[in-house]
Order: sequence, then C-alpha cells, then structure tokens
Amino acid sequence: MTGWDERDASPMAATATEGTAAPAIPGETNGVLARAGKGSALLPLVALAACGGGGTGGGTTSATPAGNAGTPTDTSSSAPIVVVTAPPTATEASRFLAQATMGATRSTIDAVVSRGYDGWLTDQFALPRATSHWDWLTANGFDSAKMNSINGFDPSMWRQMIVEPDQLRQRVGMALLDILVVGIDQSSDTWRAYAMGAYVDLLLDNAFGNYRDLLGAVTTSYAMGNFLTYLYNRKANPTTGTQPDENYARELMQLFTLGVSQLNMDGTPKLNGGQTIDTYGQADVTGLARVFTGLVPTSTDSNTPARLRQPLVMNASLNETGASTFLGTTVSGGGMAAISAALDAIFAHPNVPPFIAKQLIQRLVTSNPSPGYVTRVATKFADNGQGVRGDMKAVIRAILLDSEARTLPTAATAGKLREPVLRLTGWARAFKAASPSNAWPIGDTTNPANRLGQAKGHSPSVFNFYRPGYTPPGTNLASSGLVAPEFQITNEQSVVGYVNFMYGLIANGIGDVKADYTDILTLAADSKALLDEVNLVLAAGQLSATTLASIRAAVDSVSATAANGPINRVGIAILLTMASPDYLTLR
Repeated sequence: MTGWDERDASPMAATATEGTAAPAIPGETNGVLARAGKGSALLPLVALAACGGGGTGGGTTSATPAGNAGTPTDTSSSAPIVVVTAPPTATEASRFLAQATMGATRSTIDAVVSRGYDGWLTDQFALPRATSHWDWLTANGFDSAKMNSINGFDPSMWRQMIVEPDQLRQRVGMALLDILVVGIDQSSDTWRAYAMGAYVDLLLDNAFGNYRDLLGAVTTSYAMGNFLTYLYNRKANPTTGTQPDENYARELMQLFTLGVSQLNMDGTPKLNGGQTIDTYGQADVTGLARVFTGLVPTSTDSNTPARLRQPLVMNASLNETGASTFLGTTVSGGGMAAISAALDAIFAHPNVPPFIAKQLIQRLVTSNPSPGYVTRVATKFADNGQGVRGDMKAVIRAILLDSEARTLPTAATAGKLREPVLRLTGWARAFKAASPSNAWPIGDTTNPANRLGQAKGHSPSVFNFYRPGYTPPGTNLASSGLVAPEFQITNEQSVVGYVNFMYGLIANGIGDVKADYTDILTLAADSKALLDEVNLVLAAGQLSATTLASIRAAVDSVSATAANGPINRVGIAILLTMASPDYLTLR
C-alpha cells in the first residue's frame, strides 16, 4: 500500500450498507430490540450516533455523548502515581478491569479485590502465553488450507481475546496493534492468516518487554514488510533513476515513534511563533528510506508458511551501504547494523515518550488525558527509575495506577468511547461465552451496517480504524478542543448495526459461540439484583439511577413466570445495558 502523510489526511469515510433484522430472543414475541425501540432507553444512543464521523449525523452533540471524551482533571505533572492502601471494592475492580483486560468476569473482579491492583498486575506480568496464534493455526490444520485464505485468523483472535487468562497482555497487545498497524485485508501475499498471526504473536510476545526491542521486531517482521512494501526494497539506481521505497521510513516516524509535530513531555506541541514545529521533513524520509533496503525473507519457499515468522534478513546486493542522513543523524555501512543504529537514533528522540505514552493512555483509559498524566507516563517511558528507557511494564503500571486512572472522574466529559470489539469481548467474557467445537466462528466484524464496524487485524490502512487525534466535526467536542478517536467509526448506521448484531449474539450466539447464562438466570426473578449484577460485571457500576430505572421497567414488563420469562428478562437487561450511553462511555 502507498504511504501518505497524516498532515494531508482527511477523516476516514464511513461505509453504510443496509442492515439486517435482528432475531428474537426465544419466547419473546416482539424481541428485545423491538421492545427497547418503544421506550426511552435507546433514545440517547441515537444522539450518540449524531456526533459520529461520516454518515449523515453531522449535528451537534448533546450533553450525554460529550462524556465520551475525557476532560483533563489533573494538570499537575508532579502529581504522584496513586498509592492504593485499601483493597479495591468490586466496582472499583471492575472499572480497573475494563481498562486492563478485554472484559471483566466475576472471577477476575474477585482476584483484583483480593490481590489489589498492583498484585494483580504482578500476577499478569508473570503469566506466560498459553498458545500462540501460529501454533493454534497449525494445531487446527490451517497449514494444509489454501495458501491465499485468511481462514483461521479471526477464530484465533476471538478465542485468545475472550478466553486466554493473560488478559493484560491481550489488552496491551491489541492497543499496540492499533498503533503499529498491519491489516490482513490489505496484504497481498500467500499464507496471510499465518503472516498476520505471526505479527500479532510478535506484539503479544513483546507487550511486556522494551519498546526498542519491539521496534526491531516489527521492522524485521514479514507481515510489516509486506504491508508497507519494503520487502525486497532496493537501493537507488542512478542509471534508471529509481529510489528506495519510502513507506516504512515515513510511517515509522509518523505513526510508530515520533508523530508529525515536535512535542513537550506532556504531549502538547512545541510552538514557534504560534505554529507547530515539524518533527521531520521529506529529506529525513528519503535519507531514512536508504537504511531499509535489502530486507528479504529467510527463504523463497512459499509452499509452507514457515518463513513468515522468521525475522527478515539482509540481501547485500539490494542494500545501500553509503551514508544515510535523517533527523540530524548519519548512519553508514549498511546491513542490519545500520538498521539497528537508525532505530536507536529514532528511539532516543524526545518525542517518543510522550507520543507513545499518550496513545497508550487513550487506548486503555481516556481519550483526553491531562498534560500531567501524559507527563507522568512519558517520564516512566523515558526512565523506569533504573535508567531503562522504553520499559513497557513500567509504562503499563504508570498508566493503570495513575491517580487519573484510578480515581473515578467527576467531570461529565471524562473517559472514552468503548471501542466496538471490546463491547463484544466484554459481553463474551462476562457471560462465559464458549465455542465447544473450538471453531470460534464470529468472523470478520468490520461491516458497520450489520456488525461492529471494527475487527482486530482488519484495519483498512496503516492509520487504523480511527486516528488518535480525531474529533467529530461540528460538535461540542470539536469546539472544546477535545478528541474522540472511536467516533471516527461511529454514525447512525454503525450504532444500529452494533445493537442489532449484539441482539443476535445475546439471544442466540453465532455458530456454536454461545453465552452461558446459568449463573445470572438465578437472579432473573429479582430485577434489582439482576441489574446490579449486570451493571457491576458488564458496565463497571457506571449505569446511572435513571438508566437503571428505565432498564428495570423494561425487564419488569416481562413476567418472570412466563414461558421463557427468565431468559428474556436476562436478555433485556444485558442488551439495554450495552445500548446505553452510560455503558458505551467508559469513565
């Protein structure tokens, strides 16, 4: 794919196609969605769609959806990372898990209450990966499938996100996939499921390591080389006038490390005469591109996927060995040594700590962290306290244990919009979804009209499904100087598509992926107890009294003694919770 500069980018256009009707929950004649549509519980959701990018919803935001982007509340760069002395409550634990995992469960809530935040993080850091994507694909026979098929990738992704115990690694790995983007649908080589599986494995394996090591692994990844077109990248040819491919050099600086503007440690742009200062120029891209020449796979054998998880190696005949100058640095001699020196120089740039710290905060906690929050995390990135730069464990602790993350914000505009994939995995984990056949046939969920408008590993470009600086145009968010990245894939079509899709999942599952409602069915007759449990595990206790009253009225409209009454009451409680702005806004 062709690289391009974010400074000239326009927001991604939303795709809208006709949605499909949702099935009814067994025994409920009108269905949950029909019932919800007659009341007021879903009305705020329509207002939420109106401030999304794309579609026809260009109106101003209401007070409710404005809460999906965080107003900075802690502007002190010296404010400490929070020190928790008392055990967290169940509600506090659930909110923590909403930030640190793919979804809370009763058992993980209990674990956080018992171990405390720091103890739980320590336990998670110690967990090894149970099964890699590569090994799962092979164990399930996908190495004998058609080479060009992507079958197997989505099942492996959903399975790991939903059931693997290393949930912190899964959540951080998915955040890294949003930053260091490769999209399987834009790749053009054989064994794409394996190439993409190996790339996600790389991110997960390095999620708790060092960011510099991660950059090195990403640079020599077959999937990234194919996606950003620097496989077999050749040095300049004076006779023909050809120049090295510049895609990776540009995106490495623009998206993976530095950003387009020089930054203060708190993530705000440095200014000169009131104008931002470019981090790099075209000459830097051209110079750096010379370094990334000569990288090739370890083998030309495409009859098996084996080469796709091996680091790229250097072909000397394609490699530039002369001097390459960029960002005030010159490397020469070519080979892997030049690549390592170039990555070292970029990694040492002062933009890297605030640029990466802020994006990780956005992915895990809040769309608009305060300058103080960014400073504290960036400081840990720059030095973990022991002289180590890029220590991901220190960065993750700093993000999740910061006072701005652990204190429930009072500002109406705090938090972030839950990304669609996390809504699905949150439901699946909360209610013990399983696939007895191990097929996990949830599939590609990128269609916004009848699915989620997002699927991990299916990004349409290197810019992800949404950009970290996106603001819905013509809204109060924009006029307030706030960003709301996930709103770039939010519009009327995607909102309706999401509710319909989740309605079908909650009611009937998909394929053999079904929830186990055994435990929560014991609460079905008591609407208050039912809603309290759903609110705690699924919504981190964030449903307002008004929202709870509306949902409870809908639940109580179905008799607990009617045929299928208990399961319908449970379905209504879950769906209306997941459709409410209180849930969609993670605060």
